[in-house]
Amino acid sequence: MSTAFLLVCALCLDAALGEPDWLWSRVKHPAVLIGNLIGWLDKRLNHGAQRRLKGVAVVALLVCGALIIGRALTLLGPVVEIIACAILLAQKSLVSHVRDVGAGLAVSLEDGRGKVAMIVSRDTRDMTQAQVARSAIESAAENLSDGVIAPAFWFLLGGLPGLLVYKAVNTADSMIGYRSEKYRDFGWASARLDDVLNLIPARLTCVMIVALSGQWARWPQMVADARRHISPNAGWPEAAMARALNVALAGPRSYDGQLRDLAWVNGDAPREIGASEVFRACDLLWRVWGLALGLVSVSVGVSFIF
Repeated sequence: MSTAFLLVCALCLDAALGEPDWLWSRVKHPAVLIGNLIGWLDKRLNHGAQRRLKGVAVVALLVCGALIIGRALTLLGPVVEIIACAILLAQKSLVSHVRDVGAGLAVSLEDGRGKVAMIVSRDTRDMTQAQVARSAIESAAENLSDGVIAPAFWFLLGGLPGLLVYKAVNTADSMIGYRSEKYRDFGWASARLDDVLNLIPARLTCVMIVALSGQWARWPQMVADARRHISPNAGWPEAAMARALNVALAGPRSYDGQLRDLAWVNGDAPREIGASEVFRACDLLWRVWGLALGLVSVSVGVSFIF
């Protein structure tokens, strides 16, 4: 079976089942296991001298381990590959979490704050309705790339070993890839490698959103917004999502009680948004998923013919 065919099956399986509570309440999700390992290494290595070198060693260990485990799972056959790939995709769970924010906002601002606090790291206690909605949509855009398109991309290129390498590095970046004093050196390698691994997927996600929304004429503005973003990759899907929905994203937000005056994305668009825009973002997530599924399915058909 071709890798593309396995990916089609995995995309459909993830869309159908997502992350069932009955399973992950009984066993630990692979991402949790990876996170536990990274946390253990963080506690034991992130101190003293040579922190950057130790961080490089951590990333090397994660990459080698992912390659070995991925290869071992591949030897178990295509069914195992499909299930493992589906587990490491996050389409249905992403849409579910973002839609929960919209549903919460539709009930009350407090409910919306509670739901968005589950998917973002910024301060949520004093968020306005618009800030809650923007946070949910930004998370939708970034995680569409990180949790769906990038894993699918690396599975296509490198099979299950490639996908596991991506997930290990991406998880490490989310845990230790910060610019704080504690992680500036220790998390340097994971942050830089994650930037490299997401370079193409983030821009591919942007192109797919633009293709579906027909916003090609505004491409130069999207590029400008993406380049002003604090992340070298997250700004691309955010800039496309903002224009597809005709909303302003990013802007000032608070982390750990400190306000950060970040640049707006599509700043001239409406900023006072709410639940309806969050629901529209969820619809767009499924449309991008459908486009990805269609493109991979076409490649399966072409390979079958030729």
